[in-house]
Amino acid sequence: MNVIEIAGIVAVLCLAALGLYSLLWKRRAEALVPPRGQFTTLSTGRLHYVERGTGPAILMLHGLGGQLGNFDLGLIDALARDHRVIVPDRPGMGWSERPRKDPAAPADNAARMLELMEVLGLEKPLVVGHSLGGAIALAMAAAAPERLRGLALLSPLTTPGQPPSPMFEPLDIRSDLLRRLYSWTLATPGALRATPQILAALYGPEAPPAEAALRGGALLGLRPGHFYHTSREYRASTTGLTEIAEASRRLTLPAGILFGTGDLILEARVHGTAFCAERPGITLQMVPGGHMLPMTQPETCAAFIRGIGAAA
Repeated sequence: MNVIEIAGIVAVLCLAALGLYSLLWKRRAEALVPPRGQFTTLSTGRLHYVERGTGPAILMLHGLGGQLGNFDLGLIDALARDHRVIVPDRPGMGWSERPRKDPAAPADNAARMLELMEVLGLEKPLVVGHSLGGAIALAMAAAAPERLRGLALLSPLTTPGQPPSPMFEPLDIRSDLLRRLYSWTLATPGALRATPQILAALYGPEAPPAEAALRGGALLGLRPGHFYHTSREYRASTTGLTEIAEASRRLTLPAGILFGTGDLILEARVHGTAFCAERPGITLQMVPGGHMLPMTQPETCAAFIRGIGAAA
């Protein structure tokens, strides 16, 4: 056996070990963060969602790499006191399915959420979008404004142009084959190793809530499939965003943006201040804080959402 053959065997064994490690973490995450809601079926497959409360409808959309737990550290319950609150794991995220080749641009995700509205019989919901969910909410308003009551956007992605955070570099994989291989080998150990840096970027200057991993669902992000679909969404996140931003100039729905002044993921100056300056119909509220306001400041977010709803 020559050196090349030995190296090949070692490489295969290393890949197998990484795959087993990823599988064990997948099973651990799923055991610790089981489904907490119910399931329905969309064209993308089974979709997991939580529904609480009665009253005017609110549809809440999480951001890149998130899941419905991002809203479940008090925000859902605060709104469910007098609203029907629907919070899905968007396709491919959390416990929801998504085909590998399903388009993942904001407009494509918007179409899936409009499909969900039809399946659940949601009439004119107030749409709450966090981060990438904000771009999806804007795309929904561009495609079907008559079906919505208003938009409440939390730390939203609104316009192209900002250089991406270095935190997202592992997601920037062009080849689908490499994405699948990376998902089952290096993604999980890489995320675990970089956890302190990831948390600092996501939550800074605030501290992560104690329940972020379990109640907040963050552990689900360690699964290979979750990384795979997050990478696909990241690669497609700015596709069509210029057109969506342009369409928002004609928005007549009640709409507002809430941003943390210390957001380290999306610049409030770009996605909030400058965006709203050119769209006087969209209000802007700034608060001290970081990117994960739904988890760190649920009461502030609830008051903001209620304010938009009252204007609708």
